[in-house]
Parts: sequence; C-alpha cells; structure tokens
Amino acid sequence: MPSAYEYTKEELAELLTGEPRYRADQVWHGLWTEGQDIKEITTIPKALRSKLGEQFPSSLEVANFVESDLGSTQKWVFRLADGATIETVLMAYEDRVTVCVSSQAGCAMGCTFCATGQAGYSRQLTIGEVIEQVMFASRAAAPRRLSNVVFMGMGEPLANYATTVGVVKRLHEYKGMSARNLTVSTVGVAPAIEKLANEGLPLTLAVSLHAANNETRNELVPLNKRYNLERLHEACTMWIATTGRRLSFEWALIDGVNDTDQAVEELADYALSLRAHVNLIPLNPTPGYLVMGSSGTRVYEFRKALEELGVNVTVRNTRGRSIDAACGQLAQVTNGKRRSIPVRSA
Repeated sequence: MPSAYEYTKEELAELLTGEPRYRADQVWHGLWTEGQDIKEITTIPKALRSKLGEQFPSSLEVANFVESDLGSTQKWVFRLADGATIETVLMAYEDRVTVCVSSQAGCAMGCTFCATGQAGYSRQLTIGEVIEQVMFASRAAAPRRLSNVVFMGMGEPLANYATTVGVVKRLHEYKGMSARNLTVSTVGVAPAIEKLANEGLPLTLAVSLHAANNETRNELVPLNKRYNLERLHEACTMWIATTGRRLSFEWALIDGVNDTDQAVEELADYALSLRAHVNLIPLNPTPGYLVMGSSGTRVYEFRKALEELGVNVTVRNTRGRSIDAACGQLAQVTNGKRRSIPVRSA
C-alpha cells in the first residue's frame, strides 16, 4: 500500500471527500508539521484516524534497535512490507540533530570496503519509505528538532534518482527544511550529478572519492570503471558552475592503500582543482574487508599534509562504530549475507 507521504495536499483532500474541508488541513499538519504517525493525529476523530491507519499503514516495522554514545547515536533496522530490511541512524550533536537515511535496500555499487556493498542489492525504496524514516527519526529526536537529513545510509541515492529528488523536494516544500541542510552522498554517478545540478535545489553534494588515481579507485569503487575520475571531474565542474555550491569529497582512510604520501598529492591536486572540501573518515571495520583503517597518527599526518598544500579539510568524528552504525558499516543484518572480498596486498 502507498504511504500517505506519497500524496500532495490536494490529493489527500480528494481522498477525504465527504469530510469537512478543514480535515485535510488537520491531516496535512499532523503528517508534515508535527511528523506524527497518521494513527496518532488527535485533532481528527478516532474513527477517521482508524480508517486512515488502515488505508496508510506504516511502511516500517522495527526489527532491531541499538544505541551508543550514551544514547546520542541510535540505529534502527526496519523491515519493509516485502521483508526487505534497511537501516536508519539518528545522531544528536550539541548544535544539530541529523538522520542518516537509506535510499535503497542494499546497494549495487559494490564498494569493497563497505558492508552495505558487500551485502548486495535488494530493491529501490519509494518516496514514502524514505520520508517515513525521516519522520520516525523526528519523533525519536523529540523534544529536539531534527535539523539535517543526509542520504548516506544504505544504497546509492543517485541510482534511485526520482525517489531521492522527490524526497528532497517534499522535505523542502512541505516540511520546510532548508535544502542546505539536506545532503546527498554519491560514489560518482556522473550523469546524475549533472542532472541534479539542474533541479534548482541548493543542497549539499558529497562525493565518495576515496582515491584520486583510476587504478586504485577502480578497486575501491567499481563504478569508477564506468565513470572514471576524468568524467567525474567534468560532472563536478558542471555542478559547481550551475549551482554555485561547494562540494565535498569523502575519503575513508585505509592503511597502506590511500593514506600514502602519493595519495596526499593526488587528492590535493584533484580537490584544489575544484575548490572542494575534503572530509577524512577513519575507515570503519567491516567483516568482509581485511585491510585496516589508518592509525590515528597517520590520520593526523594526512590531514596536516593536505592543509599545508592548501586543501580545506576536516576529520569526521566517527559515531556509532560500536553498533555498526558508522560510515560503511550499514548492512542488511536481518536478511543479507556479508561476503568476503579479495584484497590485493598494499
């Protein structure tokens, strides 16, 4: 059954034919402004609540819940109507509350160091299934306000383009979220980056780069064989020229693979040519990838070397590692199988 979040206000009003006109306003306010489960909208009669609850059952069933960082990081495994599972992570910081949502059940990109990529792909998510993750997290964050949504959970958002853009537009137009607080992460689907640039949404684009030479990136990010670094550079150049927005590169530091002095030079050249921000991510452990993340000392040295070359760089504060909720650790733990990935010696 479709989610209530798939409908415009006018379409919901049509579904409420026979009810007073203001009922549509009450339902809309409950769904979008309050972020309530449709069965909990107390401004409408109980009988109507029950009817709408049957018509629009929740897409998400909690299959598992874990938390860490003294409760400031929470992860849910949701089972969908067809049995597929996804994961959603809520992170509370001093200055913001962020939800990391999944856009696909699993992922087909096959990045070798990512547990989601190791687990394989099931299917695309619908607009309603993604927005319900946001609203669920919004309720869980209360009384604090959910301020940021990042498409960095399971799946490649730009491989589910229509859903990703549909969710961003609805959150911006219907929930009133600033598009600048919405971040889409991609491993580099170049044509989709260019298409997204023309949507008129001043969102933040984060590109999972991880290597700045094609040989290494082909191993880490198989999509590079289709859209290599030169093609990705073209798309990023077009993004900047069209949107006027700075982009960021994500770089998971892997010991002996992409944390070398040569890697510093390659990354600096690539990032500076696009005036991009670099976000360094200490590699999070996954069962199928046996190479280790860079040491804390090497992370510091790598950052310092980039800064000396003029790169704007930060190191991500890893959250949720102990509950497999950190970057690259999300996997279909209830119905997926993590597979072993052969790794070339560094």
